[in-house]
Amino acid sequence: MDFFQAQDVARRKTGQLALLFIAAVVSLVILTNILVAAVYLWSNNYATAQTVSMGELLSQLPAEYWFWISFGVIGVIATAGMFKYMAVRGGGRSIAESLGGNLILQNTTNIGERRLLNVVEEMAIAGGVPVPPVYLIEEPSINAFAAGFGTDDAVIGINRGTVDQLTRDELQGVIGHEFSHILNGDTRINLRLIAILHGILFVGIIGFGILRIGAVSRRGNNNGMPILALGIGLLVIGYAGTFFGNLIKAAVSRQREFLADAASVQFTRNPHGIADALKKIGGFSAGSTMSSASANEVSHMFFGQSSKLFLNSIMSTHPPLDKRIHAIEPQWNGTFPSVGEVASTTDTPAGAAGFAGRTSLSENFAKRNVKIEVEPSVLTDEIGQPSKHSLDNALAIIDSTAMELREAAHDPWASRGLIYAMLLDTDETVRDRQLAHIDDYAEPGVPEQVRRLHPSVLDTDALHRVTLIEMAMPALKELSESQYKRFMSNTVVLIKADRKIDLHEWVLHHILVKELKPHFEGPKRVRARYGSISQVRDHAATLLSVLAEHGHTEASQIQHAFAQGIAELGISVELDAAPDDNFVRLTEALRELRSLKPLSKPKLLKACAAVALADNHLTTNEGALLHGIAAALDCPLPPSIYG
Repeated sequence: MDFFQAQDVARRKTGQLALLFIAAVVSLVILTNILVAAVYLWSNNYATAQTVSMGELLSQLPAEYWFWISFGVIGVIATAGMFKYMAVRGGGRSIAESLGGNLILQNTTNIGERRLLNVVEEMAIAGGVPVPPVYLIEEPSINAFAAGFGTDDAVIGINRGTVDQLTRDELQGVIGHEFSHILNGDTRINLRLIAILHGILFVGIIGFGILRIGAVSRRGNNNGMPILALGIGLLVIGYAGTFFGNLIKAAVSRQREFLADAASVQFTRNPHGIADALKKIGGFSAGSTMSSASANEVSHMFFGQSSKLFLNSIMSTHPPLDKRIHAIEPQWNGTFPSVGEVASTTDTPAGAAGFAGRTSLSENFAKRNVKIEVEPSVLTDEIGQPSKHSLDNALAIIDSTAMELREAAHDPWASRGLIYAMLLDTDETVRDRQLAHIDDYAEPGVPEQVRRLHPSVLDTDALHRVTLIEMAMPALKELSESQYKRFMSNTVVLIKADRKIDLHEWVLHHILVKELKPHFEGPKRVRARYGSISQVRDHAATLLSVLAEHGHTEASQIQHAFAQGIAELGISVELDAAPDDNFVRLTEALRELRSLKPLSKPKLLKACAAVALADNHLTTNEGALLHGIAAALDCPLPPSIYG
């Protein structure tokens, strides 16, 4: 599955949904106008006991009535839709909490929860996206979902039954499926669908309210009949619109589920993982059903069908289980295994900071103790297409990271100390000034963590530092709002302590802002404005120039690396040799380049890779800068082992 292609399809799908929504609104306006005219005609005849033709009555109806009826319907739908959109504006977290989900803390010692967090972490790092928070829903069924407007505010939600009943391979298949939804932009579409359908449904809700008023009025006299008729009409129109809206939602969702299943297989290279998870749903008494009252509204987000529906074949948001399984395992015999109620999480023990299945890989990586040169074709081919190779690299990088630092990344207090330790200067005078600030302004206990972790951080290269920053994100998202503000303020002070910003400081701060700000301050939409790199050629030149200058020292090497990137883009621009103190121009260039449309971004990122790999060697500085650039562009860059 190609991330950028899927993102472009999702963007166009959003446009199609907008057109369908407009068509639905226009239909509701026309039907409501006809309804009001019919009720007006009927009530007039009823009141006067005279028969008046529709034409005669409509000629008496002031023209402004049609305007105000139309304006009222549009206003009601828009207001209700906007209200619901604001309710989910908090992103994935708001959806998880509405379903009764509880955040799984990063320092949990529960074996099943620890294993789940480990799987999510490794899949996120392999996919080159932020590690999302995970919410546990106390439902016995086997189900999961991903929600959020983008990779920065995304969360994974998972049922207790999923944790208890699935093996590690099956759990990995499910999580791979959910990451596909995050990467492909499905989660953004899903949130917008909720708002759209609520706006249409609200017409029916108003009709129900009018119907109740009419019923009360009818008890005393006959004057309530027109109100009763209007209420019934609006109820029918509103719920009919919702019915057809749900048909659209189901059709869109079913197709995306097939794609997500295929992407999970591509990612893990283990078709039995997700196929066996689907089989267990079919053989489990609780299946994938949800008891939460809010589940029906977000049914299209789940891994499995969350409810049993009337007219299941056309209203189901998911393809039938047998079709999904046969698409993955054509040779399946159609038998669902009997699944007991006993938890199966003990099949693979997990520690507080590691997980089963990585030990041998970690030992082999440590025994080799060599620098692995990344093949240019491997890096460029995996941009936007994470694979089993990406997953292997992620496991090796995680396992070759110092255990002390990995454990720190999973704790809200120690993770702050870890980030502060990464920002301590090599100059003793500057470092003393930084430590004094930490002592004065960091929360109690954090300064001790900084001093404890600093020696290990000094022995950690840029590759593992970037990985640790990503690993620390869920723990940092556990901070309170005041703790977050203090943390971000302290990082800025530490970065500015020596009155300059180096490469690693820029990458660290960029990732922190990119991933924490949407969580604490709300996600913001980035509008895709540029369909071609030629529209932002000067910004692209700035980006490639900075990358070339940080990867090479000789002027001829810089020019050669820059030329490699320009050739990849197919544009004609000159090397921007002007100094970029504190990466001001790079930051501005990335702000504009982020507005490229999805299909233009892989070309740009591959041009960056061509610059970095012009000498067939990826340095730690180049690798760190590439990951910072990828984060700024909202592009998943799978990890590569470099040195």
